[in-house]
Amino acid sequence: MPKPSSQPFCASSIIGTGSYMPEKVMTNDDLSKFVDTSDEWITTRTGIKARRIAAENQATSDLASEAARRAMEAAGITAEDINLIVVATVTPDMFFPSTACIVQKKIGAANAVCFDISAACSGFLYALQVARHFINTGNRTTALVIGAEKLSSLINWQDRNTCVLFGDGAGAVVIRRAEESEDAPGRVLSTVMGSDGNLTDLLKVPGGASACPITPENVLSRPNTIHMEGRETFKHAVTRMCQAAEQALEIAGLTKEDISMVIPHQANARIITAIADRLGLPPEKTFMNLDQYGNTSAATIPVALDEAHRQGKIKKGDIVLLVAFGGGFTWASSV
Repeated sequence: MPKPSSQPFCASSIIGTGSYMPEKVMTNDDLSKFVDTSDEWITTRTGIKARRIAAENQATSDLASEAARRAMEAAGITAEDINLIVVATVTPDMFFPSTACIVQKKIGAANAVCFDISAACSGFLYALQVARHFINTGNRTTALVIGAEKLSSLINWQDRNTCVLFGDGAGAVVIRRAEESEDAPGRVLSTVMGSDGNLTDLLKVPGGASACPITPENVLSRPNTIHMEGRETFKHAVTRMCQAAEQALEIAGLTKEDISMVIPHQANARIITAIADRLGLPPEKTFMNLDQYGNTSAATIPVALDEAHRQGKIKKGDIVLLVAFGGGFTWASSV
């Protein structure tokens, strides 16, 4: 991987976090009633015990809007203060308009510029970096960055290799321009992003868009559901996430010893353990909640960040490392 170029200092801080998880809980035992699997099989291979499933009448924008409201409440701002909304998702309400525009309507953020980002599980960190650039150029002062997914809408419930992994949920942060001299908590110090389009076939939803529209002839093969080569995805995820984490620390002028907490993408407990081992971090410095929620793609990091904050596991002055990997392949990290 080429060494990233140096980045200008971006004076932007996370001033509020929020998350929303649907009420319905689907446990591994629930899954075993209609899929050839078991709690032991799922837990030993993934670390997942349960996941949340959105109601039929809940769209991704509904999850995102509730997470946004909670983040705004935590930040002490109103919808009128928001002048940028970026939603990271691979499960938008519809192809267009963007889910961000639908969120704008639902929360009443009339002053915001709105658009979506599609980078799969890395989407939230991509969106965070895009929002930082808007703030850094002076075009926007207060941004709402959301990762939200209704992955249950893309799941083939007969494929036990994928249906056990995913769930629904949303997380959000409010970021605001901070003066360089301010002692602002939550300051974003660095962000690294990368992609490798040569590996697009390893993790994808092949059907439902322009390359493969759903037709009467192909509908029974379920091309509009998640397809994944698990072993290859695992290998690349660990390698790229570790590289991205080390690069983000280097750009921020920090070392592994400075890390107070790493919040990784919640895809698989084995991946998280492998990353912690390679970075030399003890278990207590690695946040994990995938046992409760499974993989919620772009929502995993903002949900975990919000929970770590509200549970008191991170506090002012701590160095927090965020790192993700997703289909594309894409990867990203932020300190």
